Amino acid sequence: MSLPSAPIRLHRFARSGHCHRVELFLSLLGLPYEAIDVDLPGKAQKTSAFLAMNPFGQVPVIEDGALALADSNAILVYLAAQYGGARWQPQSPVAAAEQQRWLSVAAGLLAFGPAAARANLLFGAPNDLAAVQARAKALFAVMEAHLAQQAFLTGDAVGLADVANYAYVARAPEGGLPLADYPHIRAWLARIEALPGFVPMPVSAQS
Repeated sequence: MSLPSAPIRLHRFARSGHCHRVELFLSLLGLPYEAIDVDLPGKAQKTSAFLAMNPFGQVPVIEDGALALADSNAILVYLAAQYGGARWQPQSPVAAAEQQRWLSVAAGLLAFGPAAARANLLFGAPNDLAAVQARAKALFAVMEAHLAQQAFLTGDAVGLADVANYAYVARAPEGGLPLADYPHIRAWLARIEALPGFVPMPVSAQS
């Protein structure tokens, strides 16, 4: 596996699951990186310097040499292709499609379900808490049945799909969504947490 010529710079907000998925993958790959905390309450992500890296004004952003790259799932795909080797890249069209399916879940149902519920309770996000919690429970029902059949989201080995979906599921209780009724999801979380190089996402509330 190749290594970057200098530590990758990760512009992050530590309590963001989108940022955690990138930091987790950097650590699982054993890549050198420097975490740079962005003051979101102070609107540091809206400064001209930050907008030059990501015109959408969102974290995470990585800098790898001259490359600045935004969007957590795009960053995962880049890191897998650039540094991850074959084990992190699907080897068949079906496997590639299955990975993309779960990356889409991370950007869609997960973001607008468990992540949105957490954002409501922790950060006062103006969404319909009951609606996003219901969406989260529907997602968890599907994930629970899926993970009853296999160890990880795309098979018997960890993949990008697991990295992308881990944080907001693990911190779902911070959004008023306890995981006691989902033993297969909890076992999946534990398998990820047992991986060499795992780094936890900070706990923001009692879970």
